[in-house]
Amino acid sequence: MDLLSVLFFLGMTFHVDGSLLIRGPSEVVMEGDSVTLECLFSDNESNISHVRFETFSQVLQMWHRVWPGSWCLYDLNVEQVDDKLVMHVPHVVLFSDGLFRCVSDDRTLSAPNGVSETLSIKVHYLGDVHLSREGFSSFLGLPQELRVRQGDDVALKCSASSSEEPNYCWYKEGDDWILPLPAMTLKKVSATDSGVYTCTAEHPSTLINKTHSISLVVLPEDASWFETHTGRLVLMTSLVATCGLSMLVAALSVCIYRRRKRTRTKPIDDRSQTKPIYKDSSEALQLNYGDKQPLVAV
Repeated sequence: MDLLSVLFFLGMTFHVDGSLLIRGPSEVVMEGDSVTLECLFSDNESNISHVRFETFSQVLQMWHRVWPGSWCLYDLNVEQVDDKLVMHVPHVVLFSDGLFRCVSDDRTLSAPNGVSETLSIKVHYLGDVHLSREGFSSFLGLPQELRVRQGDDVALKCSASSSEEPNYCWYKEGDDWILPLPAMTLKKVSATDSGVYTCTAEHPSTLINKTHSISLVVLPEDASWFETHTGRLVLMTSLVATCGLSMLVAALSVCIYRRRKRTRTKPIDDRSQTKPIYKDSSEALQLNYGDKQPLVAV
C-alpha cells in the first residue's frame, strides 16, 4: 500500500498551503459502499462555485473533470452545500477507485492554492467462494452433497476472487479443528469423516469473509459406482456427449439431404437448347444453296 493510500485510510485531510482542501472517507472502501468527497477552502473566504472535482485517467494519462452520471462513477451526484462542493457516490464499483483532486478556476488565487493535494481511493472487493475437487474437472462444479466410497481420497480446494489474496481456512461442523489452508485432503475416508465441511475466505484488509459449505457422505465400499459423485458425473457427461453427438449427426444428415436434392434438381442450361432460326436467316440460306438444299435447323 503506497503512502497516499495509508494517509487516506487514516482519514487525513490533504491540502496545499492551507488553501484548497479535499476530504474523503476515513475507512476502507468496499465494493457496493457509498462514498462522499468534499472540496472546501480552509479560510472559507474563497468562492467555492469555481471549484470542480477531477480524476486521473490511467488510459489517457491526464486529469479530467468528473461529471455527474459518468459511466465509471455512475449515479454520482455533485452539488454545492454551503461552503463545500460535495460529490456523493451511492454505490461504489471497481472502476470508481483512482486519484482525485479539487481544482479552482478562480484566477485570483495564486499557484498552487488553486489545486488541492491528490486523494487516492482504493476499492476493495471479495467474491463468492468457489469449491473444486482436485483431479476432477471444475466445469460442472461440485454439488451440495459429495458422495464417495469408503477408502477413497478426497482433496477439496476453495478459491475466491479478491482485491487482495484472501486468508482461507477449513473446519468441520461439530469438530474443534481448523485448517488454515485453501486446500484440504482427507486420506482413505471412513464413515466418521461424513459431515458438513466449510471453507471461509477472509479479506486481509477489511476482515470481511465469505463461506461455502459442502456435505460429505461416505458410502460403504460395496456401494454401486453410480451412487457416488464420480459415477453421477460420468453419467451426466455421457448424457451430454450423447446429446451433442445426436445433434451433430442430425445436422450432417440435413446437409447431405439438401445437397442431394440440389443435385437432382439441376437448373436447365438455356445454352444447350436449339437456337431459333429467324425468317431473314432462312431466306439467306435458300438464296445460297438453292431450292434443292434442305433447310437444317441448327
